[in-house]
Amino acid sequence: MQMAELSGASGVPVATVKFYLRDGLLPPGEPTSATRAAYDESHVRRLRLIRALADVAGLRLDQIRHVLAVVDDESTSCAEALGTALMPRTADAGPDPEARRRVDRLIRRWRWRVGPDSRNRDSLARALSVLDSLEHPMPDEMLDRYAEAMHQVADAEVSSVPTDNRDRAVLHAVVGTLLVEPVLASIRRLAQEEISRRRLTGRLRKGRRPRRPARG
Repeated sequence: MQMAELSGASGVPVATVKFYLRDGLLPPGEPTSATRAAYDESHVRRLRLIRALADVAGLRLDQIRHVLAVVDDESTSCAEALGTALMPRTADAGPDPEARRRVDRLIRRWRWRVGPDSRNRDSLARALSVLDSLEHPMPDEMLDRYAEAMHQVADAEVSSVPTDNRDRAVLHAVVGTLLVEPVLASIRRLAQEEISRRRLTGRLRKGRRPRRPARG
């Protein structure tokens, strides 16, 4: 396909496609003349991935470049590539050591095989540290209940990732996770709203005073 067709298939304006080509985010097409090139479905998938990272995830160009570099590195396992796509590098300070130990114990209790340098470890440890600093610590019992629920969610999500194509797998994981997280958060809040109302109603019924008989 030509440049205009690539733009139409991906939904990315021609000027933006040219910018991505100049910046190296999009691989060059197959030259057909001195000023023209042909593109294929791999270019369409790459453009969709770039737009998902930019528009949905809100990543900067340097972060997108890092994600794409890891995705394109054949020496990186698919699992590592997916993890990097979802957790790009940041300059955040390291987590509190005690919070990190709590996360490590959680991982051991659930026998999860997680890399020692996983940024998800640090992300969870930082979140626990913030809760501690606000005097709202999360007990291990609650962590385990979350782990049990999220393990089932993650199993369903990872099982749906296509395995026949690396680019499709990464695109599916990135877009799927970014779009599913708001769904999960909304379902959680709806459930909290329903349970809170049900419990409040139950308390009101238990504490309700008996009606006085009508006079007359």
